[in-house]
Amino acid sequence: MAKYSEWITDEGLLRIEGWARDGLADKQIAENIGVAYSTFREWVKKFPALSASLKKSKDVADRQVENALFKRAVGYEYTERTAKVVDRDPDVVEAERREFESRYKLDNPEASSQDIKDAAVKAIPTRERIVFLEVDKQVAPDTGAAAFWLKNRKPETWRDKHEVEHSGGVDISGTAEKLRNRLKQRRGPDG
Repeated sequence: MAKYSEWITDEGLLRIEGWARDGLADKQIAENIGVAYSTFREWVKKFPALSASLKKSKDVADRQVENALFKRAVGYEYTERTAKVVDRDPDVVEAERREFESRYKLDNPEASSQDIKDAAVKAIPTRERIVFLEVDKQVAPDTGAAAFWLKNRKPETWRDKHEVEHSGGVDISGTAEKLRNRLKQRRGPDG
């Protein structure tokens, strides 16, 4: 059984914030903590720091989703990069490592020869990532995302169901007779 004191620490609140920012519902967070949902709700009411952490994190997640939805609704551009990792020229790597070792000796006079070589190996890679193709792409606006956005942002204009109020009466007297006469006219004199 989890104790609230473990979760109202800076570290505990940080973990809870992360779960909320990742989109977990309060019930899921309670399960992660190891307490009943009702207990977790009591903690949220009792500890303002916990309540504030949840609100802040959920606001961040909501904003990210709103921004992504808006981006899909209006379309966007991005650059697709294709890359590969290749071996670097061994002579260039060796020259860069020697230069690094010289600077490292000056900055760290107490370092052993092995420490200097290890630092050079760690700092100067033998492989590198090379981008060999960049393509600018466009994502067209998504009508579904646009409709969802508008229905929620401007429901009075964009909702599916509109209420229409009709005042006054509708006169349908003689309608059947008028239709019969029109049909006769269309059929002609023999009709």
